[in-house]
Amino acid sequence: MIKNEDRMQSHTMELPRLIEIGEKNIGDFGKFLNSLNKPKKVSLICGTNVQKVIKIKVEKSLKIKKIQFIWHTSIDNQIKSINKIEKNVKKDNSNLIVGIGGGRSVDTAKLISYNLSIPFVSLPTAASHDGMASPFVSIKSDKPHSIIASAPMGVFVDIDIIKKAPSKLLASGCGDLIANIIAVKDWQLGYKKKKEYYGRYAADLAMMSAKIVMENSSEFAKKGLDARVIVEGLISAGVASCIAGSSRPCSGAEHLFSHALDKIAPGIGLHGEKCGIGSIMMAKLQGQDWKKIIKTLKDVGAPTTAKEIGLEPNVIIQALIIAQGLRPERYTILKEIKMTKKTALDLAKITKVI
Repeated sequence: MIKNEDRMQSHTMELPRLIEIGEKNIGDFGKFLNSLNKPKKVSLICGTNVQKVIKIKVEKSLKIKKIQFIWHTSIDNQIKSINKIEKNVKKDNSNLIVGIGGGRSVDTAKLISYNLSIPFVSLPTAASHDGMASPFVSIKSDKPHSIIASAPMGVFVDIDIIKKAPSKLLASGCGDLIANIIAVKDWQLGYKKKKEYYGRYAADLAMMSAKIVMENSSEFAKKGLDARVIVEGLISAGVASCIAGSSRPCSGAEHLFSHALDKIAPGIGLHGEKCGIGSIMMAKLQGQDWKKIIKTLKDVGAPTTAKEIGLEPNVIIQALIIAQGLRPERYTILKEIKMTKKTALDLAKITKVI
């Protein structure tokens, strides 16, 4: 008879049902939604600037398929703001929620979808991080963190729209992918030290997404970033988290560092930029090739220093010191280090972050 403590730990995998990646295919969005669950009405969550760019084309595609729609404006990722939108979405009586834009709007749709038990679709207009296909939501509060919500039922990408976004957003996406190298190493450490679940398939999928950027960075430096390759990498990374049932394959000490910066210096730098800079320092602690990470980030046009994103040296030091405390239950390389002010200063200087 198998004892409970000997049984394999179980977890649930929630994966996107349908993913479409095309170019100048936004006119097919209504058709895409119809193929998912034939919605009669959809709630569209979007930021003001993105709405100006995409509204006419989205509405046209929905009208062709006779899908009713109601727009909701996403302002920020504060719980108070999300709750306000949620109340309005609930009144819509819609069959589907669509998050349109960057991380904020997609995360808002994701959380509301989970809370209201209404499926949602992700329509990213920028490839700045892997949230477009993952079930995790970044929440801004006194203790910035990520929580698990719903994976998207579908992901719809128009590469032409992604290409028209500022180039720093695509470079930020590369930073978020490179972070997987640190996250997987931390996950292995958690398995070794705490016997937590480690899924090799999810880990390998996340690593493959990172390696695509690492191995092609020299070509990207010469010819420019390949938006489709990066989008596919970000979707794969998000799916890796779905398979793992946690953010472990894509979030380690480098993300804790990024969350720490969100806490003490909110609004400065993009998520992927901060994760990229964090990856340089955490790679040094892990004994990985941190210089190669610097080269890759420079090749793709992502920042490698605090100064490049407008952060003072003392902010970097403070973030390193408080990072692990933001999520004490997650075992990372920071658990192995006594992060004093001197240790943090030395680390940031050696890696040329400051």
